[in-house]
Amino acid sequence: METLLIVVFVISYLAIALEHPLHINKTASALVGAGILWTIYAMSSGSDHLNSELGHSLEEVAQIVFFLMGAMTIVELIDAHSGFDIITSRIKTTKLSKLLFLVAVLTFFLSAILDNLTTTIVMVSLIKKVLGRREDRLLFAGLIVITSNAGGAWSPIGDVTTTMLWVGGQITSGAVITNLFIPSVVAASIPVLITVLSLKGLTVEGPANEFSVNRNFEIDNFDRNLIFGLGIGALVAVPVFKVVTHLPPFMGVLFGLGILWVVTDLLHKKKDASIRDHFSLGYALSKIDMSSIIFFIGILLAVATLQHSHILSEIANWLDQKIGNLAVIVMLIGLFSSVVDNVPMVAASISMYSMVEHPVDSFLWQFLAFCAGTGGSMLIIGSAAGLAAMGLEKIDFFWYLKKMSFLALLGYLGGAFIFLLQYSLVH
Repeated sequence: METLLIVVFVISYLAIALEHPLHINKTASALVGAGILWTIYAMSSGSDHLNSELGHSLEEVAQIVFFLMGAMTIVELIDAHSGFDIITSRIKTTKLSKLLFLVAVLTFFLSAILDNLTTTIVMVSLIKKVLGRREDRLLFAGLIVITSNAGGAWSPIGDVTTTMLWVGGQITSGAVITNLFIPSVVAASIPVLITVLSLKGLTVEGPANEFSVNRNFEIDNFDRNLIFGLGIGALVAVPVFKVVTHLPPFMGVLFGLGILWVVTDLLHKKKDASIRDHFSLGYALSKIDMSSIIFFIGILLAVATLQHSHILSEIANWLDQKIGNLAVIVMLIGLFSSVVDNVPMVAASISMYSMVEHPVDSFLWQFLAFCAGTGGSMLIIGSAAGLAAMGLEKIDFFWYLKKMSFLALLGYLGGAFIFLLQYSLVH
């Protein structure tokens, strides 16, 4: 069964990567792959816990999907009110290299405050208002994925895997911020600086509509500023909401979305129906890319079969037995997380290693937080941030592989080297 599951997963993965040559939408390939994988697992395992395993996977997937839907809708609502004009109108640089540097720095620090997924959605949506050339937007989106993953790695709330280790007691917030900040800066800086140097002399070409998406609908400054402030505030408040209530992030996003819905209904209640509809949350919901969200469902459910069939934990055990060197093992786990989701890889590692042998804030857990957080940047479907960018900008798998993967690998290796050097000096 395990061999068959691996073969089907690889075929599904290739079908997703070869979306354009095959002329088959990646979402369809992901859903078919997930269906076949779960059918094989159900027919072969005979597990009494099959329904509970599927239910558990569905719960995890639903949390990510609800969060994604909420965050994307908030961003679309800000966009409908021309909220991003508040930022784009202040961007005065005409140099593409300088703009990329500013976007990268903002993304890196914003992902530590929000998280890498939300930051990617916000920043990719933002650059659509600034850049007219599709080639430029693709390049910026690729760097946003890399810098958001690197920025999320050094914050206990910046990445799902880091949060898992923080909530599980393997790491503390002070240690992860102190020890992973410099390696994360290096992981982001190497790809950014190489790309910045390659863009020297190129100028920014804005979109044809000059940043305005609402040419036919006037919006006053008060409405625009209010929705922008509430929308960004709702996203920023999600980590705080999680820490205070211990509820999952999707609840915070949906709560903020509900508040925005009430405000927009009250704000536009006296306006004409056509204007009211354009600025409504229902309009924003209609603008989100449902195909990308369904793709999330398919790919995450497909990976879940590898987790429940213990293939991922067996890979982790095999690495432990055959290699032995903890640093090499963790770096390979980071590389594997670019192929399969980093969450089950970290979950397998947590169950495999004892906290008696590896106590709180030990080498293993800190290095795992860095490698799992940044390793997914090497492939566009290796992280939630990458999947979001892929949907928002319709990034081709092989374009990212050709243009971004090597840069992400250099950043990953550079950051890992700095962490190991830093750890050896301190200890």
